Amino acid sequence: MSRPMFDEMNASPNEVRAHYENYARWLAQQPEEVMAARREEAEMIFRRVGITFAVYGAKDEDGSGTERLIPFDLIPRIIPAHEWHSMEEGLVQRVTALNRFIHDVYHDQEIIKAGHVPAEQIFQNAQFRPEMMGVDVPHNIYSHISGVDIVRAPNAQGVGEYYVLEDNLRVPSGVSYMLEDRKMMMRLFPELFGSNRVAPVAHYPDLLLETLRAVSPATTAEPTVVVLTPGMYNSAYFEHAFLAQQMGIELVEGQDLFVKDNFVYMRTTRGPKRVDVIYRRVDDDFLDPSVFRPTSTLGCEGLLSVYRSGNVAICNAVGTGVADDKSIYPYVPKMIEFYLGQKPILNNVPTFMGRDAEDLKYMMANLKDLVVKEVHGAGGYGMLVGPASTKAEIEDFRKAVQANPSGYIAQPTLSLSTCPTYVQSGVAPRHIDLRPFVLSGKEVQMVPGGLTRVALKDGSLVVNSSQGGGTKDTWVLED
Repeated sequence: MSRPMFDEMNASPNEVRAHYENYARWLAQQPEEVMAARREEAEMIFRRVGITFAVYGAKDEDGSGTERLIPFDLIPRIIPAHEWHSMEEGLVQRVTALNRFIHDVYHDQEIIKAGHVPAEQIFQNAQFRPEMMGVDVPHNIYSHISGVDIVRAPNAQGVGEYYVLEDNLRVPSGVSYMLEDRKMMMRLFPELFGSNRVAPVAHYPDLLLETLRAVSPATTAEPTVVVLTPGMYNSAYFEHAFLAQQMGIELVEGQDLFVKDNFVYMRTTRGPKRVDVIYRRVDDDFLDPSVFRPTSTLGCEGLLSVYRSGNVAICNAVGTGVADDKSIYPYVPKMIEFYLGQKPILNNVPTFMGRDAEDLKYMMANLKDLVVKEVHGAGGYGMLVGPASTKAEIEDFRKAVQANPSGYIAQPTLSLSTCPTYVQSGVAPRHIDLRPFVLSGKEVQMVPGGLTRVALKDGSLVVNSSQGGGTKDTWVLED
């Protein structure tokens, strides 16, 4: 039985959706050789600038891997203004509730006492940090930069509906590709931006810096903000360097920082300089060898005690990962109702939890139709896509789930929406998702757009860069 498809651009083989009409007319007039030349030009520039992604396969930002260029597709994903407004409202609502939840976890734990989230889901979570209990962070914000993965799939009426697939609240990456993809489109096709009212995204680094400064300790009027990177062998190093440069702040490694008299300093050619805010792209485990992993050389000894006393801000906060685990995701709609007294604007994908006996029974009976994920897995690893797997793969996964049911969740195989994409054979539909970035400082704000990832293999639903996915520019049309 073939599942219904929802294509972002084409309502049917002969009908283009209204918000794509202008672009589709333009595309139909472009000679094939011109578009082919533009594709080559884009690849050459990306290669020259060094916009790469190293592939190594773990969510925590350490380790090294092979560098590869993320393929860039010239056909943009276009979102009409009214759809964006409701998505933005839903994202602000969701991230606000998640920040309330993390604060609650490390303070009064009211949601546990009310019976909405089982205690063991939190206290046995590898990302729970007991060191953060009772620690107050500025404005009670833990995830200052959130990357929320959104997919669209046809509902029962065949209408495309947006769902949240995953919350990335620790060290979400990808925003540099959003900015570079836009720059590339404006360079290759300036005329398109004259004839389409595309909302700008270039001010993201300004909003990011404003967000980071907003949580600076009150001890200074002119806060010093730095980006902490694990170093040049990290998969997202291009992005760390890019954002530091765009914000006009220092990019530092752990060895550039030291603690003295309960403050953090960076070594500079002019002597030590005090640091007020650290935008860290290093996972919790590696931040402070005196508290977490003693062998880590990526962090700074003594950092946590300065942080706990309020003399430095760390973004995202230590312990934030407790809320972006796949085993916590099913409870987010409850959080929105519990903390905000509202119904969720954006729905979760229906999710079965291996820890629930009834759900487990359903999972076991329907493995061939489900996407099954390890709750701690990331980057498209540790998962089974039932319909695309062999009988042997399904049986192997069955044994793994039976051995550790609470380590897995399952979801129906959503038919992700498609968008026309340049592939070997010409232009063909390929599945996409979207990662908008939500910034939480004194207020919660976003730039209109995000990173659209595209699965380049025919029929594939895996869009992750680490699994060979590409990216597209994301246009939000202004009213």
